[in-house]
Amino acid sequence: MLNIRPVSDLRNKFPEIEETVLKSGEPVFLTKNGYGSMVVMSLEQYSALTDGIELALDEADRAAAMTETRYSAGEVFARVRKSIHG
Repeated sequence: MLNIRPVSDLRNKFPEIEETVLKSGEPVFLTKNGYGSMVVMSLEQYSALTDGIELALDEADRAAAMTETRYSAGEVFARVRKSIHG
């Protein structure tokens, strides 16, 4: 179940939010004036979300360093659209 709290709890109840995030392994969603404002998560959660992306970007950098071929943004997006839509 989503843990949704007002952003003021970050200031007023930080230890409670920290304990929730660290013990449950789940993020806490913060709202401001009834609308989503931010998400608090542990470093482990954040790493799980971003590590694969970082590895893919590192691989892309290595591949780019091995060739002089460059594509414009339009060419890249056209290839992606073609790949998605067939």
